[in-house]
Amino acid sequence: MHAWLSRYRDEGPSGLADRSHKVHQHPWQIPADVESAVCELRRAHPKWGPKRLVFEMDRRGYGTVTRSTVYRVLVRNSLVEPKSRKRRRQDYRRWERPVAMQLWQLDVTASACLADGREVKIVTGIDDHSRYCVIARAVLRATARPVCQAFLDAVSIYGVPEEVLSDNGTVFTGRFIKPRPAEVLFERICRENGITQRLTKPASPTTTGKIERLHQSLQNELLNDCGPFASIEALQAALDALAAGVQHRSAAPVSGHGVPGLPVHHGAGVTAGAAGASPAGPDPARRAGHDDNRTRASCCPPGNDRALPRGVGGRPDHPAVRELGRTPDHYVGR
Repeated sequence: MHAWLSRYRDEGPSGLADRSHKVHQHPWQIPADVESAVCELRRAHPKWGPKRLVFEMDRRGYGTVTRSTVYRVLVRNSLVEPKSRKRRRQDYRRWERPVAMQLWQLDVTASACLADGREVKIVTGIDDHSRYCVIARAVLRATARPVCQAFLDAVSIYGVPEEVLSDNGTVFTGRFIKPRPAEVLFERICRENGITQRLTKPASPTTTGKIERLHQSLQNELLNDCGPFASIEALQAALDALAAGVQHRSAAPVSGHGVPGLPVHHGAGVTAGAAGASPAGPDPARRAGHDDNRTRASCCPPGNDRALPRGVGGRPDHPAVRELGRTPDHYVGR
């Protein structure tokens, strides 16, 4: 009441008009230069969301900015349109393996086009704990042989994971093959190397949400803006560059090394002696900027090195590798 009387004495009837209740200062509001930098980054890269902007702001030396703060800045400056989620965040069950090399998520994703009109598929793989991209391979046809070759090349570098998780595509499982189920080549490789194969529930892509998020980055940061590519080698080089950026944004590195804790087992790699095998591309260890003679610390317990036993020429010595060149594309008979 005394405030109203004071306003009336000082300003007359106009002093009784309603005024803004906005606070003059907010102790938790980010500085104007930081807010301006967030807006400029968003305008320069419209496909970057709050999580990516947080990473880029920290990399540019602006300090730690939370995801929710960045989102409110984008809404306040009309750079995103706020909308409610189809499902509440608490409805999703989040899960993650406690250490690296326990689980890899695998998939075959979007098509890329070459200058000659051909369509190329991309085989992807990511470590569930560290989010380290272990496979990013362009193949002309996503059949059993090239997909398995991409997987074996990753295994020959990083060692054998304890589990793999994929969807129900016929390159990964034969349980839906008609007229009767059959063991496909990928299942045989897993069985003969003691790898536990896990499959998602049909029509449930959120189970492999980590690799689907990698596909979103692949689509937004490469395929939407680049292409058609001159050759499959040019596409593979672009995938290697993108994967290197994903490694840089992945989980905290192991002490003394610059990438997450995945063991590297260097060797000659695996060569599929069959037509249609895709080019191997650069060694991911080199792609991540590491010396070939340096071995990353393994996250597996002591005495539990899951590297493939080496055969002649440094190749993993197991029947599925030896027979890769003469196995039918679609399945291996029981």
